[in-house]
Amino acid sequence: MSTKREEKMKTILGERLKELREERGLTQKQLSEQLGINSVTYLHYEKEQREPPLSLLADISLFYGVTVDYLLGLNNSG
Repeated sequence: MSTKREEKMKTILGERLKELREERGLTQKQLSEQLGINSVTYLHYEKEQREPPLSLLADISLFYGVTVDYLLGLNNSG
């Protein structure tokens, strides 16, 4: 069962993924190709229907030049 904090982090993650992608003018398909994952899988991360594995979170943070803490909403400065 998820705690309120986990739910909030999941919501923030989805919002930050979408925000960062749109800031760079990328489609979900383009980004998923860059990350080497299925575009539907990526869609689920943005829509907060699935949680990415830690290794993918690390790849996403490197791609965008932000910290994993920023992606999860633990820190507001990338």
